Amino acid sequence: MSDSGNQVVEIYVRLLQEGTACSRPTQSLVLGNGLFKLLATENYDPEDEHWEFLPGATVRVKEISDVGRAYLLAVPPTDY
Repeated sequence: MSDSGNQVVEIYVRLLQEGTACSRPTQSLVLGNGLFKLLATENYDPEDEHWEFLPGATVRVKEISDVGRAYLLAVPPTDY
């Protein structure tokens, strides 16, 4: 992913303070070199949802397989 070309992909961000492990999908801009910039959802409300990484944060992703489906989960940029 060295040339991102402003590509946007869906990734999931963990939600904190929910009482159970969960995450939500959002869009991210491919920056290249395995890095992504999180974009806010249309209905993003920081008072209602506490994202592990805030919109605008630079993250890496980890592919997760869960109940027969795979998705990309945001992880800190230093995890890889």
